[in-house]
Amino acid sequence: MTDSFPRQAARTIGFSLGAPRSFRLSPDGRTVIFLRSKAGSDPLTCLFTLDVATGEERMIADPLQIAKAGTEDDPIEKARRERVRERAAGIVAFGTDANCETATFALAGTVYLADLNAGGSVRELGTATPAADPRLDPTGRFVAYISDGALRIFEIATGADRALAHQNGAHGISFGLAEFIAAEEMERSRGYWWSPDGSAILTARVDETPVQFWHIADPANPDRPARAVRYPAAGTPNAEVSLHIARLDGGLTDVRWDSAALPYVVTAAWEGSGPPLIVVASRDQKDMRILAADPETGETTLVRADTDPAWVDIVTGVPATTAAGRIAWTADVAGAKRLMAGTAAEHAAGTAAILTPESMNVRAVLGVDGDTILFTASSEDPASTSVWTAGPAGLARVSPAEGVYDGLLAGGTLLLTSRTLAGSGASVRLLRSRPDGELTDVAGIASLAETPNLPVPRPHLTWSAGPSRIRTAILLPSWHEPGSGKLPVLCDPYGGPHGKRVLAAGGAYLNPQWFADQGFAVVVADGRGTAGRGPEWDRAVAGDLAGPVLDDQVEALLSAAAECSDLDLTRVGIRGWSFGGYLAALAVLRRPDVFHAAVAGAPPTDWRLYDTCYTERYLGMPDENPLTYAQSSLLADAPKLTRPLLLIHGLADDNVAVAHTLRLSSALLAAGRPHSVLPLSGVTHMASQEEVAENLLLLQVDFLRTSLGIDSR
Repeated sequence: MTDSFPRQAARTIGFSLGAPRSFRLSPDGRTVIFLRSKAGSDPLTCLFTLDVATGEERMIADPLQIAKAGTEDDPIEKARRERVRERAAGIVAFGTDANCETATFALAGTVYLADLNAGGSVRELGTATPAADPRLDPTGRFVAYISDGALRIFEIATGADRALAHQNGAHGISFGLAEFIAAEEMERSRGYWWSPDGSAILTARVDETPVQFWHIADPANPDRPARAVRYPAAGTPNAEVSLHIARLDGGLTDVRWDSAALPYVVTAAWEGSGPPLIVVASRDQKDMRILAADPETGETTLVRADTDPAWVDIVTGVPATTAAGRIAWTADVAGAKRLMAGTAAEHAAGTAAILTPESMNVRAVLGVDGDTILFTASSEDPASTSVWTAGPAGLARVSPAEGVYDGLLAGGTLLLTSRTLAGSGASVRLLRSRPDGELTDVAGIASLAETPNLPVPRPHLTWSAGPSRIRTAILLPSWHEPGSGKLPVLCDPYGGPHGKRVLAAGGAYLNPQWFADQGFAVVVADGRGTAGRGPEWDRAVAGDLAGPVLDDQVEALLSAAAECSDLDLTRVGIRGWSFGGYLAALAVLRRPDVFHAAVAGAPPTDWRLYDTCYTERYLGMPDENPLTYAQSSLLADAPKLTRPLLLIHGLADDNVAVAHTLRLSSALLAAGRPHSVLPLSGVTHMASQEEVAENLLLLQVDFLRTSLGIDSR
């Protein structure tokens, strides 16, 4: 029997199982190391290599064949997976030496070393356990890892294991780990960086003792104590983060800067022959600086300072350093997110070269190959993201213009990941430079992901006719003939800062197409604040996370109905998760004239309860901006509810705590407003359990049909 789409989507974790990912290219461009499970429903991820010249794949490590390969019991690893939204099992991360001859990874708190050469083997290392985040030094002699809050190293040749930096038994202090804020909001999932010669490590020291405790209870199992977690809610103390140089020959040198004014450690990099570069920011994120640290003394010097009256964006992949010592960075110049590069002196003097035009908004720097910088950017259409190079030969696009692309570049080999509207999956191709500089396709990495039991989504991508020109996708049932009758509408946004749902990629519309085939016209819209449209667009939500995003959903809906006459605006539902859940509840509370029913999953209803870095970036400090927080909160709107509202929340959510939903529910009850609450026992913010993920789709459809008066036959 063929699975239904909800069952298949849940079983395959959104069709991610069996798809290759987490690529690493060897410096000579001849070998790709990557992760992939053995089938589209197999949750155990394995480590593979591919020979670019021959296209031959080789499995390096299979968790089923490795002792102790089972469920992860290490709380540090569990927390890391939650922060990066990792839902698969097995080998979900790995590190290599500089030449990609060996790799290391952790399974069930145990560290393993894999020989990546032909005929290589996998062996367990005698490290302390449980161990997390193992990383080889560039020379391949040592493995660093985290255990019991200490940064430790294991010498491969001798088996010697020792702590480089530890907390001396102090609770709430750790070395080498990313704190909650860094991992959740800064895209920094690591807390230490090897020196290029393997003689030292730049490590973070995290003191969480100032951070308040929150308690995550499990009401379904009252015999179990509540889990205490450190959660830095808006306006409350953050963890105190410092940086140190830990040398393998002994000694710990403090890295010094004005951490009182610049407490956030955004990221760090230690590449080539230069000093380590660290990026720090003020708590309000209006001031961000690149500092160069002296490895011997710990003294820092200013490389570059960026300021913005709203906030300075965190961009993935920068700073990155070219072979010639030029530092790649991004900055807002002339209304666009621009790529620039220059020496430390040129950055300090403000003379670093701008490498991209005003028509292009850089999304991320993917890496550096010699003096060539590989990056992604959006141009005229924010639904598409292309891969570009900038280097001695100038600026060049190395992917098609339409679609969503990602990649790596090393040794003249380009690994290009492609997602387009032609299909629901992604393809991975390897391209090599010819003598004339042109790229030629030489190999590919197969995806074993299942094909969805669903018609290929055919979204109609359009722009709203209103002043904001919202990029919008309209999906109709695959069986619907245009003009054959009115369809109830389902708005399906995320809508929050930096998120993006409208993409030129078929796989982005699997759930929306399934909802469409249940009898809805589905409208997906990326309003102001979403990614890829430049600084002015991003900053439209500064000081107000409610007004602009809701106005833009209304504009997109009305414009879609004007363009497609089959949309029935007398029956409009809206659904979403996380910020999308907040937006769904906001819609029925403040615009019941437009939206007639809502499903709000894990909504942050009161921004005073959400974390410091994200919330303060957009709304400032709550004590200094009480009106800003009040106008973005849903609690005071509770008496306005006149439409059906279903609130869904995981009781184990440590990102958007269930208190958000419970406080809104209490306010609705106090106002005498009927509503529904669906608590999910044992479920975190990801809602990844198979039965939960499947039935959440089915229950939402039933609720929307009932609420909108739709015949379910």
